[in-house]
Amino acid sequence: MQLKWVYKKFDELEARELYAIMQLRNEVFVVEQNCIYQDADGKDSSSMHLAGWDRNKLMTYCRIIPPGISYPECSIGRVVCSPAYRKTGAGRALMTLAIEKAFQDFSVISIKIGAQLYLKEFYASLNFIQSGDQYLEDGIPHIEMQLKK
Repeated sequence: MQLKWVYKKFDELEARELYAIMQLRNEVFVVEQNCIYQDADGKDSSSMHLAGWDRNKLMTYCRIIPPGISYPECSIGRVVCSPAYRKTGAGRALMTLAIEKAFQDFSVISIKIGAQLYLKEFYASLNFIQSGDQYLEDGIPHIEMQLKK
């Protein structure tokens, strides 16, 4: 698997890139997970966007949110992998690069995420530690997790 990584500010995204990002997020978070929620939450314009492309097809994506927007800490969110690329290591590669970018670009000492509970072990394998109680977000069990540098 050889993905081409693209890392951009919101205003640098081309229309086709933004469309592919929104399409993948909707495919997984709205349709597959059967969750009706407001995806366009106002945080995209302040975030950095990391996308893994296979030719012209978006395979994996996340946004890196500066401190003070979702949490006092920097955050990584909207982590998504195309169903066709699951279990290929693409998600792990995405998160590894996102963690590196977050620490490098925002000069922070910790990253906080709101993780879907079923992914707790995946994030724990990347050294995130549960930092809060379980809660429901849009009907899906989540937990807060934190990674310290």
